[in-house]
Amino acid sequence: MKYQSKYNPLFILLILVLPGVFTGCKKYLDEDNRSNYTQENFFQTADQAQASINNLYASLRTITDGTGTYGESPYMMLEFPTGIASTEVGQSQFNNTLRTLSANADNNYFYVWWANSYNAIANANLAIERIPGINMDEAQKKRMLGEAAFFRAFYYFHLVRIYGDVPLLLKSVNASSPELYPERSSQASVYDAIVADLLTAEAAGLPTADVTGRLNVGAVKSLLASVYLTMAGYPLEKKENYQKAADKANEVINSGSYRLFATYPELRNKANKNLGEFIFQNQYQVGINTTSVTQAFLPRSRKITKFSDEVGAVTPAPEFYNSYETGDLRTKEQQYYYSSYVSVLTGQPVNFGGQYIFKFFDNEAATTAQSDLNWTFLRYPEVLLIYAEASNEVGGPTPAAFNAVNLIRTRAQLPALTGLSQSAFREAIWREKYHELAYENKVWFDMVRTRKVYNLANGGFNDFVGHAFPGGQVLTAKYLLFGIPTREINNNKKLSQNPGW
Repeated sequence: MKYQSKYNPLFILLILVLPGVFTGCKKYLDEDNRSNYTQENFFQTADQAQASINNLYASLRTITDGTGTYGESPYMMLEFPTGIASTEVGQSQFNNTLRTLSANADNNYFYVWWANSYNAIANANLAIERIPGINMDEAQKKRMLGEAAFFRAFYYFHLVRIYGDVPLLLKSVNASSPELYPERSSQASVYDAIVADLLTAEAAGLPTADVTGRLNVGAVKSLLASVYLTMAGYPLEKKENYQKAADKANEVINSGSYRLFATYPELRNKANKNLGEFIFQNQYQVGINTTSVTQAFLPRSRKITKFSDEVGAVTPAPEFYNSYETGDLRTKEQQYYYSSYVSVLTGQPVNFGGQYIFKFFDNEAATTAQSDLNWTFLRYPEVLLIYAEASNEVGGPTPAAFNAVNLIRTRAQLPALTGLSQSAFREAIWREKYHELAYENKVWFDMVRTRKVYNLANGGFNDFVGHAFPGGQVLTAKYLLFGIPTREINNNKKLSQNPGW
């Protein structure tokens, strides 16, 4: 009998938490507590509906959870093929083969992204199907359905950019379903489904803002702006979506719900979770669920914290650090990067001999070895840059577009941009996105969307195919998509492999 993975998208999946623990930020941080409920006898009450939605929030942790060994984590998959990230962990096969552009479809990251995404999509499908039949407050029901639609769109947006054509499953599947072994659907149809889900979420009566970490309408609009911008680029090239991206980003800007923090340390201040420029975050809390992100970015084995293992999994490529403009505050000590730290063990400064990523450093965790710094999926600077880029593509530079970029540059203590041509402004925006959103899982998606890669030596942009990284690795068309996991192709003969994998 052929073995079927429990994460295979061909099967209905629902991880249920016990009824009675359903509301508030702390609640969906709880570990999954599995019960004897089935989809047939669950979804009877409002509390059970809320439990299913809470589980969708909890699914976000799979993106920053560890996988395999040697400090590997799914979000790292999107950093190493960019050329701006290196590592101090020689044993990490998954990371190193992506960094050297020598990966194959057996890379475990490809399977983890696929399996975890379809797991969440299956749970969202069940929520969307079953919640309408529950006798409960209609406004609450509408909000929950909006949340479920958002999460389905969120995961499909990752899948379609990572793998291209993917199975589009918009209803639950069981052993007798025709979709038990689905074929890949076109990227255009997947994007249509994503937009439809986000429009549903946008109209679901979600709050304007929510400091508990639950979904708000600003997050929906921000993701929709990103989707439209991506659809305007490669491979769909639906240029009319530049205007839609600009309009949606401008709605977020004009809402007044978000602002840039005055200083970079505020990004690491846990009192600011879900506030200010944080639009959508993954929630952590010591005593409930902690994150390994801070530990992963620590300089390897320098004994500056109480973590038993300082991993050094992701480090900045020196050429990327050197590509920042002279005087950029982000490059100053303990802003986005750092080169030394006073050890909490010895009280003595430790010089690293190079730059490391301070962006995700948790000061409290240095002494407790437990971090609950949130991971951010959507941040206000990205919305500003989406607006600037999209509006520039529609009609060239405008004062509003310059202002959006200059808000970010002013905080970095850089001179304002002005008087640039459309093409010069386009590249200035791309550079700003590299420097502001580095190591936040944005760069690789932009490389694929624009088919352009930042030349770290001269500050320009090269074509994706044929671009050589400082280490000598050369990007090929193969890396415009990642490989469909080998085990999924072995399990479902209707799945074809992406070119080159």
